[in-house]
Amino acid sequence: MTINEGSVDRGIRVVVGIILVALVFVGPKTPWGWIGLLPLVTGIVGICPAYSLLGIKTCPMKEK
Repeated sequence: MTINEGSVDRGIRVVVGIILVALVFVGPKTPWGWIGLLPLVTGIVGICPAYSLLGIKTCPMKEK
């Protein structure tokens, strides 16, 4: 699989993921915060399976 997320997209995913996971430990302390692992991992890795299925690519194309 190739990287299909741009740097801004990845940064937003990591921040949102950290905030959601933090909700498990502070705030309402709900287990739904663990859903934040999905955007966190996809942001760190740079590959979004949903983007691959839909043909979306937010990273800039490299010209040869």
